[in-house]
Amino acid sequence: MISDLLKYTSMLVVLVLLQVLLLNNIQFSGYVNPYMYVLFILLLPFETPRYLLLLLGFLIGLLVDIFSNTPGMHASAATFMAFVRPYTISLISSRDSIEVSIPPRLKTMGFGWFLRYTIILVLAHHLFLFFIEIFSMSGFLHTLTRSLLSTVFTVILIVISQFLIFKE
Repeated sequence: MISDLLKYTSMLVVLVLLQVLLLNNIQFSGYVNPYMYVLFILLLPFETPRYLLLLLGFLIGLLVDIFSNTPGMHASAATFMAFVRPYTISLISSRDSIEVSIPPRLKTMGFGWFLRYTIILVLAHHLFLFFIEIFSMSGFLHTLTRSLLSTVFTVILIVISQFLIFKE
């Protein structure tokens, strides 16, 4: 229990630092912005209670907001992602195929399942974030393109991280 708490706390700190010190400075012609901090929400255990999931989503989003000077945008997008996570899990898995004791990782759940899970949740996060950022429908196609390209780049980084770092 204590080791899990330390593991997830250190993951939160590392992902927030990676996001604010490195990834916030990466931007390809205004279209691609990688947001790796969402990996924290993706990798939380299946048995995480919904209230704690929402609270942790809000917390990591708030930390990114504080360091990025984006008042509430990441907090609301990460909370939204944490809100839709249980529905996404039930949408892409049958009730019998999920073992609560195993973590939602690429190695434990399989490549196809993890890729669907990641794409759906990262796309939901990015659409919410970019439409909140622009807060208008005037640039709909630009915002949609930006969301899709950023989702592709973020998913690629997440899958690479699963192969390199999370070898459970």
